[in-house]
Amino acid sequence: MELKTSLDPVTLAVLRGRLEQVADEMDATLFRAAFNPIIAEAHDASHGLYHAATGDTLVQGKSGLPIFVGVMSFAVKAVIDKVAETNDLADGDIFIFNDAHLGGTHLSDMRLVRPYYRDGTLFCWLASVGHWHDVGGAVPGNYNPAATDAFAEAFILPPVRLARAGEINQDIIDILLRNTRLPQSAQGDLNGQLGALDLGVRRMDELLGEYGAPTVRAALDALGERAEALMRAELTELPDGRWEAVDYLDNDGISDTPLAIKVALSIKGDEMELDFAGTAPRCAGPVNIALPTAVATAYVAIKHIFPSLPANAGVMRPIAVKIPEGSLLAAEFPAPVGGYTETILRMIDAIFSAMAQAAPERVVANAYGTINALSIAGKRANGQPWVMFSFYGGGHGGTPEGDGLNHGNAPISTATIPPMENLEAAYPVMFRTWALRPDSAGAGTHRGGLGAIYEIEVLEENGAEAFLFGERGRFAPQGVAGGAPAALNVFSYEQADGWHRPPMASKMRGIKLAQGQAVRLETPGGGGYGPAEARPPHDVARDVALGFLSEEAATQLYGTAWKEGRA
Repeated sequence: MELKTSLDPVTLAVLRGRLEQVADEMDATLFRAAFNPIIAEAHDASHGLYHAATGDTLVQGKSGLPIFVGVMSFAVKAVIDKVAETNDLADGDIFIFNDAHLGGTHLSDMRLVRPYYRDGTLFCWLASVGHWHDVGGAVPGNYNPAATDAFAEAFILPPVRLARAGEINQDIIDILLRNTRLPQSAQGDLNGQLGALDLGVRRMDELLGEYGAPTVRAALDALGERAEALMRAELTELPDGRWEAVDYLDNDGISDTPLAIKVALSIKGDEMELDFAGTAPRCAGPVNIALPTAVATAYVAIKHIFPSLPANAGVMRPIAVKIPEGSLLAAEFPAPVGGYTETILRMIDAIFSAMAQAAPERVVANAYGTINALSIAGKRANGQPWVMFSFYGGGHGGTPEGDGLNHGNAPISTATIPPMENLEAAYPVMFRTWALRPDSAGAGTHRGGLGAIYEIEVLEENGAEAFLFGERGRFAPQGVAGGAPAALNVFSYEQADGWHRPPMASKMRGIKLAQGQAVRLETPGGGGYGPAEARPPHDVARDVALGFLSEEAATQLYGTAWKEGRA
């Protein structure tokens, strides 16, 4: 395609780097300032610059969660629509909200959106999103597997003006702090996000002061055009055709019925279509997602398949995403969406499985496919409430180049798993086990990565209550190109009469734990890539020697040739 915007390559490259640095610095500012380990340690947050009129993504920080790359534009569009009702917008205004049906993802993700003005004219929008530790609702940490509407998940805030012309509205902050179990954490996270936006304004002032608004605007236009051109060039290298795939969620936490996610991937020339017709309808439980989240998920999958492409809305211009009305991928308010992460992971798995039929060299096998959102909460001896909320890792899928990553975080995330020592220092718990899970990886020419085993004991004399929101307890992560599936997700909890498992396999709330009792997660590995019989025997023998694979499993999956590969 012919580019419309003309700007010399050197200036464009410099400005691209400078603009990305603005977003990256905003990320770093919040990570340093946040009180909440989900942001400070796990980096469940994101920042970026967005188009003044459309809200489309211009630049996004590289350290934030990938899912936010696509979805944050919908958050900005929600604010643009809000402003359009009254045509009331001033420099220094800041909007805040967490309504997932307007801005995507779930209610724990608090969004701040601020207009950036230059010479009295709106130049672009700056936005910040961070996963707050707790925003009310029935379950501490807000992952409620029994929620049947949004009101059971968390406090819902539509787009409202937190600041007008630079003056903070304390009334809004008072409402926010009254609707959380952890007001100090919420205040700290809010201050961190405000600080990130302030820094973004300063850095944009410096940049536009140096290069001028017309040049920077031309650079932003050019980057969008180049992203589109790069995407079209990538698509023309792939074969034309149509490929289908289906995967399943265990259940919705209310009814123990599998939920299908189907996709048909079509390529014709320099255009692609992702059609999710046939996907299960909206369900009662919280594995629904809002339409903005579904569209953003398609973007994340595309970014994984074409990793060299920039985080820019131009990438999606040649790609049509069709989401059926009434499906669990386009659930309207007040449908519960708290478990959105599980559904978008399954969407990505289905897209990868479809693309593997067209171009297996461009995809990896399914990763472990669940964040296993586990909340353990209670009251200390002095009456102070505590909430330990964290995600837990698993194995990534085998790749065309090698074995999958052991014990990584979800592929929708650049977040890290908080260190065991940090969690033990902050909360009255002890990790009995934090280890790789043998025999959890999918077999293949390149095996999947290993999942993990976590066993967490409650130390508080008052005991605690646990809540789990996970997946892959019934449908294992799949291999591609002839690779085998990985192990299932297994959750168990300790009671006076021994160990038990949830009736819904991967979801449960209200698990009462006395002092000295524990919960146990055995997370899936990743699927295998390529046929197992093509794996070199010495690689299998090495896995056995390292304890990744038992001798029995090695023989069952790979035959007896591995024994000859022993050193």
